[in-house]
Amino acid sequence: MQESDTNSPQEKSKITIQSTAGLKFPFTIAILSLMAVEPALAQQTSQSAVCSADKLPGMIEGFFQLTTGLGIVGLAVVWQADSLIEMFTLNPEQKKGLKRHKRSAMKSTIVLVVLGPLYTVAGSMMGLPLAQCVDLVPW
Repeated sequence: MQESDTNSPQEKSKITIQSTAGLKFPFTIAILSLMAVEPALAQQTSQSAVCSADKLPGMIEGFFQLTTGLGIVGLAVVWQADSLIEMFTLNPEQKKGLKRHKRSAMKSTIVLVVLGPLYTVAGSMMGLPLAQCVDLVPW
């Protein structure tokens, strides 16, 4: 008998899963490298087009201000809802879960508020053309 015939169905599925997992890493690297290279190529041509457009930089700034404002309002709603639910929850595990959810919402909002100014400052220091014509500071 061959060795593959002696393997049980469970062992065959483990081998199949392992070989599939082994293929995910190179595939992921290939996709990420394509995603990283494509924006770099697009920067050479499209960045000047964004800055030269009449209303596009203002629209980008307005969109960023709108999404940042909605993120802050969303944090307030999530925080208040979690606090209200926490008052009526008796199970300590559920209370811990609600506190984790509140911390996660706070971290997300901090990232949202910090990304715009960080891109504006770092982009202008690095000489990125989009940072020259679009101000992403939300206030």
